[in-house]
Amino acid sequence: MRSSNRPKSSEAITAGLRTVARPALALALFIALWAAGSSAARADEDGLWGASSMRSAGMAAFPKWTGVLERYFKGTDPLSRICKANVFRRCMTEEWKGFLEEIAREDRGTQIRRVNERMNRARYTIDANNYREADYWATPNQFFRMDGDCEDYAISKYLSLRALGFADDSLRLVVLDDLNLRVAHAILVVTYNGTQYVLDNQIAQVVPASVIRHYRPIYSLNESNWWFYRPKAAS
Repeated sequence: MRSSNRPKSSEAITAGLRTVARPALALALFIALWAAGSSAARADEDGLWGASSMRSAGMAAFPKWTGVLERYFKGTDPLSRICKANVFRRCMTEEWKGFLEEIAREDRGTQIRRVNERMNRARYTIDANNYREADYWATPNQFFRMDGDCEDYAISKYLSLRALGFADDSLRLVVLDDLNLRVAHAILVVTYNGTQYVLDNQIAQVVPASVIRHYRPIYSLNESNWWFYRPKAAS
């Protein structure tokens, strides 16, 4: 792990959990739906760190995620205009597009590895410094210009792989507890050839999820659904 990519302080994480990572009303509702067996939520055993999960298509509890997708796809964030590089200014958006074109013909495994390496070059920067907010979810345009924190790495990896043609069903932005550091964290999980791989700003290489023992998933997201996790019951 690079020192520049250290996670947020516990105080910042706590604030983030109150607003984003654990939307209390949504999770309370989801637990109630789980207990009642409502058709709005469905059991979905995906084996992510041994946790059982429930899937829902209702995304209203996650405005930061739906907001970043809307800004990205509609091009409405402040840095969305196509820029042109010159001797005085680099255009990170154009560099990103060139990078995706460069790896477009590579096999999927190579694309996953290259995207993870490229995004992990960014400098870890807390949201309070960039946006004067405790927790802000940035588009790739914003991330490339201003760097970001853990979910910003994961978002840019997610949207890079989507641009390369990866199916939404194969991608999950996962918010989790790091049991070693005792903080919340966000990563991208990609399912490829039947194996779940972790793309993490704290880990240099892409690794199978099965080799990581200190993560406990809270919830995950893609463009269509979200999943709430319960830890594996002790045997």
